[in-house]
Amino acid sequence: MKNSIFFLTRVLTACAGLILLSHAPAAHAQVPAAPVRAIKCGRLLDVRTGRVIPNGVVLVQGKTVLQAGANLPIPLGADVLDLGNALVLPGLIDAHTHLLQNYKPELGGDDANMVLTVATMSTARRALLGASLGREDLEAGITTVRDLGNSGVNGDVALRDAITKGQVVGPRIVASTRALAAAGGQFGRLTPEAQALVAQEYVAVSGVEEARRAVRQALYDGADCIKVIVNTGPRVLSLDELMVIVEEAHRQGKAVAAHAIGDDATRLAAQAGVNSIEHAYTIPDDVLKMMKAKQIFLVPTDFPAEYYTSGALGNATPEQRKRAEKGAQDFAASNSKRLARAVKAGVRIAAGSDSYYQASGMTRGQSSLLMFRAYAAAGMAPLDIIRAATVNGAELLGLKDKIGALEPGMAADLIAVDGDPLADITALEKVRFVMKEGQIIKNEAAR
Repeated sequence: MKNSIFFLTRVLTACAGLILLSHAPAAHAQVPAAPVRAIKCGRLLDVRTGRVIPNGVVLVQGKTVLQAGANLPIPLGADVLDLGNALVLPGLIDAHTHLLQNYKPELGGDDANMVLTVATMSTARRALLGASLGREDLEAGITTVRDLGNSGVNGDVALRDAITKGQVVGPRIVASTRALAAAGGQFGRLTPEAQALVAQEYVAVSGVEEARRAVRQALYDGADCIKVIVNTGPRVLSLDELMVIVEEAHRQGKAVAAHAIGDDATRLAAQAGVNSIEHAYTIPDDVLKMMKAKQIFLVPTDFPAEYYTSGALGNATPEQRKRAEKGAQDFAASNSKRLARAVKAGVRIAAGSDSYYQASGMTRGQSSLLMFRAYAAAGMAPLDIIRAATVNGAELLGLKDKIGALEPGMAADLIAVDGDPLADITALEKVRFVMKEGQIIKNEAAR
């Protein structure tokens, strides 16, 4: 009986195969190639060499770049888009975003805003907020972001997937899911009843096995990278916990971004071998030396002094305003010195805004680009700032073969400005043309 069933199964399988073959397309049939679009510009920036190429042409087919250079012949039948004398360069990368957060300065600081956000907004509602803020980033010329937590329970993954599928227009997202942290995450002191809110934003770990399990859960949930909070006030993860987080993430080919502030926390992060240290508002020279040796990126989440007080001093007394402005100026100046030390030490820099407050009169993308002013104030050359937001960011995100430069086979992510960001970096704040993966997002007339 078993032999008869086996024989019958083989016969039915063979018949099914013949039916499929009879309906298969001819072997020589090919899918029609996507049409070619030629973007002409007066100036084309090669971010690797720093050379500005006159009479630039970028040939795009589908989602990718076919070729980029000077006076390239334009294929017959190509759609030609002439941007005049604009400077074209790769789409920008923000390596530290929080698209599912939009705090309001008038409500107070981080603690008050975080509790209110988590307690009153579902992950679905925050994902919709992220779609709106992501569109603002994209229209400002930021075509790729690394979103580092504070997105509810995997809201960043949902938004990433919706953008990838074309259901929502937004930047390419490298998502981290919930950040790993010590007890309490980045919340202030909560009542026992309110401590359940922590799990909506963070995965609390205590011990190496919990740390390993948290990484595996994040990757199962769809994380492209791992975000770890090394310290929040006196709460600090141990070196052993950090090392197992890095080990488990790297074993599965994922990078680790470490929020670390202060000598001890930054040293622990560097010793553990993370891929990037975020913020590092204070960091000693020996840690910078270690970062250079281990090729660890610094993501300086810096802004000009006026950003820190924008929208936050509406009801302040003259004395309060004076103190706040002085504090902001001191903070910005300290950050500037830290960044200058890092650059001098040879630490690689990737641009990251860490923007999560509503800036008065500005979109999320517009406010995020203010970070370039802070980098310039620290003495970074404009070309180095552009590289921090293109090729360096691409390498940190594990996408150096896909984004960050306009080269054959890479994603057709490009922006255009009328000014000269190599002379004045603020020219990047006035992007008039944006293309992501061959799709035109924004196309304004020359100003």
